[in-house]
Amino acid sequence: MALIGLFVTALVTAQVTAAKVLAFSLPVSLPITGAELVMPGAALAYALTFVASDCYAELYGRRAAQVVVNVGFVMNFIVLVLVWSTIAAPAADPELAGQFETVLGASTNIVLGSLFAYLVSQNWDVIVFHRIRAYTGRDRLWLRNIASTASSQAIDTVIFVGIAFALAPAALGVGPVLGVGELLALMVGQYLLKLAIAVLDTPFVYAIVSIVRSREGTPADESTTA
Repeated sequence: MALIGLFVTALVTAQVTAAKVLAFSLPVSLPITGAELVMPGAALAYALTFVASDCYAELYGRRAAQVVVNVGFVMNFIVLVLVWSTIAAPAADPELAGQFETVLGASTNIVLGSLFAYLVSQNWDVIVFHRIRAYTGRDRLWLRNIASTASSQAIDTVIFVGIAFALAPAALGVGPVLGVGELLALMVGQYLLKLAIAVLDTPFVYAIVSIVRSREGTPADESTTA
């Protein structure tokens, strides 16, 4: 339940924080990004969803993990409905309501981008994770975690940034439409952070899986046969 809670919490947090673009200065200049690393504010929160889903997939199998992914997909729609129902409701302070719409209205683009990116990348993550496990058995959890997350995060980043910051704003007229250079910079910055998290979170994945298995008393092979 804690893993599912982390997954859904990080997912919803990502929807309402992604509209803010973060910028971090770098000691060296990189191709495309230059001396500044830019990324959506949701990069960290969304990366945590892959930590939770990989742990859950390792513990309870592919079928159970895909159920969690599909439930999360529905949660995205609920976020969208709740945000726009609040925007549409009468406001006591019109000026504050305008600011509210400006800030959270842009989350529509974020949710639309994340819906498509999420549906593809999270299912890809579960599939790759278990394809690798079919060859490695219970060993090399580090390989499953890094390979599945690294590949799925690349897919997620391209789809999400392209829709949320270009296609959706252009189609809906809500929020700015970023240029190609800005889109590429966002993609590179977001992916570098996600890739770093995929590598650095491996010890935590091992620890979580070990703790849950020891408490539940479930053999590794038995818990991942689905």
